Amino acid sequence: MSKPKYNQLLDNIGSTLHTARENAVKAINKELVKANWEIGKHIVEYEQFGKEKAEYGSALLTKLAKDLKIKFGKGFSKSNIYLCRQFYIKYPKFQTLSGKFEKSQTVSGISLSWSHYAELLTVSDDLARNFYEKQAVKENWSFREMKRQINSALFQRLALSRDKKGVLALAEKGQELFSASDAVKDPYIFEFLELPKDSIIKERGLERKLVDNLQKFLLELGKGFSFVAKQFKITLDNEHYFIDLVFYHRILKCFVLIDLKTKKVKHQDIGQMNLYLNYFKTEENTDGDNEPIGIIIAADKHDLLVQYATGGLSNKIFVSKYQMYLPDQKILEKKVKELMDKG
Repeated sequence: MSKPKYNQLLDNIGSTLHTARENAVKAINKELVKANWEIGKHIVEYEQFGKEKAEYGSALLTKLAKDLKIKFGKGFSKSNIYLCRQFYIKYPKFQTLSGKFEKSQTVSGISLSWSHYAELLTVSDDLARNFYEKQAVKENWSFREMKRQINSALFQRLALSRDKKGVLALAEKGQELFSASDAVKDPYIFEFLELPKDSIIKERGLERKLVDNLQKFLLELGKGFSFVAKQFKITLDNEHYFIDLVFYHRILKCFVLIDLKTKKVKHQDIGQMNLYLNYFKTEENTDGDNEPIGIIIAADKHDLLVQYATGGLSNKIFVSKYQMYLPDQKILEKKVKELMDKG
């Protein structure tokens, strides 16, 4: 048996330390989440006994914050104590009343940090909050990634393409991908490019910026997308065509072709995407691949034109708008509420 190399020894020790530190962080997060739930429980039980409501500006929270700071130091602001109280109210079955940790009653097995839960508590709508919680676990979102999805109104954007039953399923299970339409958003939000609202950008410039911010773009596209190529070249009848962006969807098992249009989409754009999809089906698909999906992401679209241009086509072509700024959440929330009330 040959003597192991010194570099291998270093790597092994490093791997052990990395794993230990990760486990330590997880343990700390778990205990912090557990402790904050119990703090909230103590406050609510005190309220119920004394028939006192601890609203944000109440004397109880002010007094608690002051006394806890004196006794235990930093970390006990009035807003933090209020969050603990809200945490218990929104997640009353987080653990047994005896204080013992029970996996069957944890929220997603406590895989989310206190920072995640503190942000979730800012979401007033129960359906939306439940969706973000489920999705954060499913897609292993960091705190920053989850906050971005909340700010971009992901739940409302997905919900508006569903009926009441679909919205309830979305909130209960998170986003599930069964068909091509499940993987498409309308609109797409590109606020991470940090372009001024009145800026003028050409298609190649938009493509370049999206590729430069690929990690954030993939987060916006959603789970399952893997980048394949930009400006994918196709040659037909001695003429060259270039598909702006090509992805492969690991869950749907198909190529996803994306064409970017910085103006209103035209029927010719849809015809061109149909050509790309036919080419991919014949020339690029291999055994096990499903039919490719085409998504045209445009600055604007006319829904009736899209309906007529895609009608009768066997290929799966979707046309979505994009915007460079975060949506008005209140407007989207109102639309979702109207949808739910109709149901």
